[in-house]
Amino acid sequence: MKNLGIVFWFSAIVIGLLVLIGAVAPDAFEAVAGEIFNFTTYAFGWLYLLAVLFFVLFCIILALSKYGRIRLGKDEDRPEFSFFTWVGMLFSAGFGIGLVFWGIAEPMSHFFTPPRESIDALGNEAARTAMQYSFFHWGLSQWSVFTVVGLAIGYFQFRKKEDGLISTTLNPIIGTGKKGYIRKPIDILAVIATVMGVATSLGLGILQINGGLNVVFGIPSNATVQLIIIFVLLVLYLVSTTTGIERGIKYLSNLNLSLALLLMLFVFIAGPTVFILNTFTLGIGDYISTFFDTSLRLTPYRGGTWIQDWTIFYWAWAIAWSPFVGAFIARVSRGRTIREFVLGVLIIPPLIALFWIAVFGGTALHFDLFGGTQIAQAVDKDITSALFATFAELPFTFIVSLLSILLIFTFLITSADSATYILGTMTSGGSMHPPLLLRVVWGTLMAGIAAVLLLASGLGGLQTASLISALPFTIILLVICFALVKALRKEPGMAPKKGIEK
Repeated sequence: MKNLGIVFWFSAIVIGLLVLIGAVAPDAFEAVAGEIFNFTTYAFGWLYLLAVLFFVLFCIILALSKYGRIRLGKDEDRPEFSFFTWVGMLFSAGFGIGLVFWGIAEPMSHFFTPPRESIDALGNEAARTAMQYSFFHWGLSQWSVFTVVGLAIGYFQFRKKEDGLISTTLNPIIGTGKKGYIRKPIDILAVIATVMGVATSLGLGILQINGGLNVVFGIPSNATVQLIIIFVLLVLYLVSTTTGIERGIKYLSNLNLSLALLLMLFVFIAGPTVFILNTFTLGIGDYISTFFDTSLRLTPYRGGTWIQDWTIFYWAWAIAWSPFVGAFIARVSRGRTIREFVLGVLIIPPLIALFWIAVFGGTALHFDLFGGTQIAQAVDKDITSALFATFAELPFTFIVSLLSILLIFTFLITSADSATYILGTMTSGGSMHPPLLLRVVWGTLMAGIAAVLLLASGLGGLQTASLISALPFTIILLVICFALVKALRKEPGMAPKKGIEK
């Protein structure tokens, strides 16, 4: 803690100022942040779409190439964690509570307001298109962003014995000298985006937990209850932080994946099982057949903001969060080959996500289409009601709702614990073992930020502000791809063959 540098102090000051503004003038803060974000996504939406499609193709080609056999570490290194634990960590860090929240909310939102104007709302075609776009948003594209960052950090950290900073992945381009005027701004931006994003997720997760407790136990939804939830979360994830990745995050990730699979299995069996299987199969077919169309879809001839509000928003979120998620994925993937890493990160979590959406979103759609319920209307009025409105139509509503609250809770603990570790790494020169006190400081700051902005209704502004960082990070990620290939070409036995000399 004595040698904290400019990355820590500059990041802390900027975050403090943003939180102060968000607490004192939340509406003005959200309005200004919204204007900036809307401009960047409108003016550069084409860049987000092209870049993310490029990341998907880049990852697949790299995995299938001769570079795929290169290991993230020494040639004799082997994976540190079992496959189940590894997938659990990927699932927890990459999705967090997002999938629990949006697994029903997104398809029902598209069902109520279809992505295309030619489709009638609440009809059969609207249901099919809703699943198609939900699959697309939670599929390969989002995870390709995390894969690029995780692969680059893992390669330089474990193969080249460099630090675990985002700026280090640019070494093949900018050289190995200090060059703080290039490196520091990149690392500072990564820290700020991570803190604001995780603090926002904590706040939104707390609101959902409070809503669930209100439905299940009748506990009121108010600031006092939310502050108690924050305090309990803070204590639990700081305790987990003291045990390190090898224990706390490892056990929590296994618990998360087990609870998620248990909950999904119950809904799959108790819900419309055949309809779910048909929905999943058709959804996969639609996802594959329309992948390039949806990847490059814009509406310059007729206007509208649907693509900007959903697809481009998702890609901006993934890119803004990529330093945190990518760095954590890299940390738990030491010893795996590039091919194993890419196929594992790019395929397994999205496949779980797509089946999750088919199970939960498909069940909600079935109830509305054939059961006369109005879940879509309820979601349109209050998007946080999606999960519990659907559970109300299933047997054992109390137990399932309680299990969901527990799952959200453990997801939040794992996400916050992972974030404290990565923030500690980012602000201690890329150390694989950041000081415990530094991790505690970041964990406490994130909880404090979430509490202040919950009380001041400033979470929306902070979330929007965090996404503004996506634009510069898009350029950085493209450069990282070029830098990684340049480094891989210098691996022993990997240099391109020269022409035969006469």
